[in-house]
Amino acid sequence: MSKKPLIGITLDSLETGDYATFPFYGVRQKYCDRVVEEGGIPFPLTHDLGLVREYVSLIDGLLITGGGHDISPTYYGVEKIHPTVTLKPQRTAFELAIAKAVLEKNIPLLGICGGEQVINVALGGSLIQHIPDEVPDPLDHLQPQRRNELIHTITVKKGTLLHKIVEKDEISVNSVHHQAVKTPGQGIMVNALAADGVIEGIEAPAYRFCLGLQWHPEFAITSQDKALFMAFLEAARG
Repeated sequence: MSKKPLIGITLDSLETGDYATFPFYGVRQKYCDRVVEEGGIPFPLTHDLGLVREYVSLIDGLLITGGGHDISPTYYGVEKIHPTVTLKPQRTAFELAIAKAVLEKNIPLLGICGGEQVINVALGGSLIQHIPDEVPDPLDHLQPQRRNELIHTITVKKGTLLHKIVEKDEISVNSVHHQAVKTPGQGIMVNALAADGVIEGIEAPAYRFCLGLQWHPEFAITSQDKALFMAFLEAARG
C-alpha cells in the first residue's frame, strides 16, 4: 500500500471574533474533507516564515486556500490601495514565500480563489484590485452567501491541464471574489475565462502541477470540482 500524500493547507487567521477573543487560525472543513476523500492527509500550515523550508521538506503537495482578504498591491508594483482591499500581511507574506518554495522544489501546487492570485503574484503577475472598477459590464463575481451554488459559466481553453482534467469546454462554477488576475506571471497560461473576460483559471506548464482556480471546487458541487482534487492528489503521490 502506497503512502498517503501529506498536503499542506494554508490557514486563515483572525485576531478575534465569535469563535475566540484571542488570535486564532482557522480553515474551512471542506478543504480538508476533499483532501481526505481523495486519499491524502491534510496538514495545516501556520504563518511562521521561519518554518517554510521545514514545511516544504515534509509536504507532498500544497493547497493555498481562499480567504476574506487581499494581497497588497505593493507586491506587484502598485502603490495605491483600493478602498475595498483588506490586508492580512503575515498570511500573505507566508503564502507567497511557501508558494515560491514549493515551485522551486517542483512540488504540486493548487491555489483556490485567493490562492490563484498568490500563485500569479509569486510568479511576477499583477491583479485587478476591484473588478467592478476595472471590468466593463462585469458579472457579479462576489456572491458570499451562495458559495455552494453555481453562479456563472466559464470557458475552458483546449490543450490545457484544466481542460484535460474537467474534459469540458465550458463548466459552471460558484463565485466569491472581487479581485482577479490582471497580468499573468512568468510562465503562466490562462486556461479559463468568464463571459465578461475575467480570468478564472491559470496554470504554469513548466511545473509538475501548478494550477490556480478562481472558484471554490472544495464545495464539490460538480463532478468537475471533484476531478480537480483527484488530479491534484494524484500529482502529489508522484
